[in-house]
Amino acid sequence: MSPQRFSEPVPLSQVLWETVIPAGTHWSGVLRRGLALRLVDIEGGANLSAVFYRQEDPLERYNMADTLKAQHIAHLTSGHVLYSDMGRVMASITHDTLGWHDPVGGVGNAKLFERRYGKTTYQAQRNDMIRNGRDSLVLELAKHGLGARDLVANVNFFSKVAFGDDGSLTWVPEHSKAGACLDLRFEMNTLAAFSTAPHPLDANPAYAPKPVKLVAYRAYAADARVPDNDACRSACPENTRGFVNTDRLFA
Repeated sequence: MSPQRFSEPVPLSQVLWETVIPAGTHWSGVLRRGLALRLVDIEGGANLSAVFYRQEDPLERYNMADTLKAQHIAHLTSGHVLYSDMGRVMASITHDTLGWHDPVGGVGNAKLFERRYGKTTYQAQRNDMIRNGRDSLVLELAKHGLGARDLVANVNFFSKVAFGDDGSLTWVPEHSKAGACLDLRFEMNTLAAFSTAPHPLDANPAYAPKPVKLVAYRAYAADARVPDNDACRSACPENTRGFVNTDRLFA
């Protein structure tokens, strides 16, 4: 692969693997401490719903409320981190060409998708069947011994919703362009599950999911720690404490 595929080149020696999650499908895997994952919106208009769990103890998992209140934010971009419900940093956003990713919009379920797009079956449509985000994530979690009861509030990468004065959420169309990307650096061994099904607030009446590329590379040695002057670690005092809490897992 050519490093020119990246907006900020990643040395070839650090790239471990790459794959594409096809439109409307799902993927899961374990991302080890020190590994980074570049997410790329290949065609533009993608939505990547994601949930995260500590690999050794999945009872510790991504916490949307703590992530937002600790950093005083309502969206995600570079310099922000994803917190677990134990006050530890699961992953950091070290690079982002888009500037806004949605942490509050949730994920669409079967009833919502059937009402919006109609109903299809695998027997009739095969790989062209309509898949909703919630069921896709649950299917991936099942591969790792987890179930619907373990599904937590998710992140929607590449999507944006606007906030009204009354607290309403409005879908922002055409937010992500082809080639938009961000880097997630994992600070603990993390089980991640992804779905490329459309965002639940996407106003497009047609079912039109988009593929997303994943490129994994080595960001730092697993037995090292993120330095104090790292942009994510030093972004706010809460993040510094979160990294310290995470470091103690690997001391």
